[in-house]
Amino acid sequence: MPRPDYPTERLELQALYQISQLIGSALDIRKTLAEILEILHDTLRMERATLVLQEEGGERLSIAASYGLSKEEERRGIYRPNEGVIGRIFQSAYPFVVPDISNEPLFLNRTGARANLPKGEISFIGVPVMLPEATVGVLSVDRLFGPEISFEEDIRFLTVVAMLIAQFLRLHKTVSLRQQVLVEENLLLKKELHSRYNLHNIIGQCKRIQDVYNYIDKVAPSRATALLLGESGTGKELVARAIHQASPRADKPFIKINCAALPENLLESELLGHEKGAFTGAANLKKGRFELADGGTIFLDEVGELPLALQAKLLRVLQEQMFERLGGTQTIKVDVRVIAATNRSLEECVEQGSFRADLYYRLNVVPVILPPLRERREDIPLLLDHFLRESNRMNMRAVHLSSAVVQLLCSYSWPGNVRELQNLIERLVIMADSETIVARELPSYITAEPEAEDVAAPSCRIAASIAGKAELTSARLSENSTHKSLRDMEKEEVVAALRRHGWVQARAARELGLTQRQMGYRIKKYGIVLPDFSQDH
Repeated sequence: MPRPDYPTERLELQALYQISQLIGSALDIRKTLAEILEILHDTLRMERATLVLQEEGGERLSIAASYGLSKEEERRGIYRPNEGVIGRIFQSAYPFVVPDISNEPLFLNRTGARANLPKGEISFIGVPVMLPEATVGVLSVDRLFGPEISFEEDIRFLTVVAMLIAQFLRLHKTVSLRQQVLVEENLLLKKELHSRYNLHNIIGQCKRIQDVYNYIDKVAPSRATALLLGESGTGKELVARAIHQASPRADKPFIKINCAALPENLLESELLGHEKGAFTGAANLKKGRFELADGGTIFLDEVGELPLALQAKLLRVLQEQMFERLGGTQTIKVDVRVIAATNRSLEECVEQGSFRADLYYRLNVVPVILPPLRERREDIPLLLDHFLRESNRMNMRAVHLSSAVVQLLCSYSWPGNVRELQNLIERLVIMADSETIVARELPSYITAEPEAEDVAAPSCRIAASIAGKAELTSARLSENSTHKSLRDMEKEEVVAALRRHGWVQARAARELGLTQRQMGYRIKKYGIVLPDFSQDH
């Protein structure tokens, strides 16, 4: 309650100061509006207060914030724009005073909040909340005092408060619109990037990867067993997850197990589970991976490593969706979609007798071969960019690759495929001494490897933009690209750099971002004849 010895003007200034401070640091619009109305009660002698705003569409006015009303009373405060005192204030854009609400037929008391108060003691004051373009709401308060109250002073003060509220609403609307624009732009960019480079969380746009996307889209809705074939590190688990996420089972478990990572005596227990006392150390009942994956998907990585005895049990699970836990007699029925993966040739394993032919045919319903990284070199720059950003974020760094490094990485054969690339980038980011990773920081097995021919060149030209520096003059390449091969253009740049530096190989190499070994390799590769300065006098 306000202090009785304080003049009204001072209390009003105090209230306006508190309201302006509140608006200046507000984040939650409804909470802030409610706090503004609470200030009117605490600082001045105003009891119940409401802020009614026009809803989207303009057909109704409803209470956006209040003081002294319950949630149920707030919900009842719904008005048409031409209804009652609130509607008159809203439509006329003029203040309205009801000295005694019991004698005013326009006063609807829609909320029912004043039903238990003595008649003749309630005065109602309402002022419009206006923006330059239109009236947006009504601010109203109750007075529980006699005729000595100056309604003119109250209207003047409430009009100032309503102006502050209007500016707050305008600011909030502007910020909301900007946020919405940013959100929409972000969604569009994500959609574009997703459609171009990152379908199913798999990075790539080459023809071989597009075939994998098509495979995922076709096989995911079915119940068929999928077999993923490819070298280690090609992303078989990523494809398995993508199939699961694109399937009707996406909200069910995705359980994975590496069949090569567990010893034979534990593998059956992991897959099918065991009963208490089934073997020494089995102190409790344990559910297997198939049971845990019920309703979802199980991913059997390195399925070619399964022992023959367990292959027969796996075949039964695939065919009948039933099994018994190790040491148990109760048959358990499950609904599990199986995705298997291997880097071995199962056909050769069948011929050698280490893999059951019937299990192979049961798994090989819809096979897909994942290409090694050396067969999708045009995706290397995209992968470099992705893993570099991820590693920078995780290690709180901001390093980038020089164009020479990018070209070397594009040319490298990547026997470990994407996994090797990811691990190398993380290592380079962690060990980098400066913001730019240069060729001498690469492992020797990469820099010593003979470079690939023009098959890798287009990728490396794209990668130059990732690195931020073009190893060769990009403008000149662009001008001549329709008339000369990339090999000819690179040769010209090497010769031009040698000429600029008086045929000193070390200086020309530094300019192009190459090592002396790489410069020597290019001189030999392009058959560049160096001038003989021994004849000069």
